[in-house]
Amino acid sequence: MFKISGILKVKNDTVQVSEKFSKREFVLTDNASMYPQDIMFQLTQDKCSLIDGFNMQDQIEVSFNLRGREWTSPQGEVKYFNTLEAWRIEKVGTPSMGGGIPSGGPTAMSLDPIATPSASTAPSDDDDLPF
Repeated sequence: MFKISGILKVKNDTVQVSEKFSKREFVLTDNASMYPQDIMFQLTQDKCSLIDGFNMQDQIEVSFNLRGREWTSPQGEVKYFNTLEAWRIEKVGTPSMGGGIPSGGPTAMSLDPIATPSASTAPSDDDDLPF
């Protein structure tokens, strides 16, 4: 899982690729470096409507997965493609609506499986509970 923030630059319409597959693309401008980058993302199936509530120039944060695939042309030439598949879009500064991941992302979570007990949670000698 990856996250990036930027400004919504392009919001395309949903395209029905086949009877069972639809996709929608949008572009985010990332101004974090000296040279702004226009990055295209893809929404698929029931996620196509995630971008509906946002307007051009909105500052948004996109949670996405990196997907890759191999394709062989009819001439036998092998090519590789990458897709940035968005699965959550939030306006920057808006609190997260659940999902179990803090707004700071995975780095905000403690990934250490062994918790260090604090003074208030450490067992004491005068604790008379049997469990």
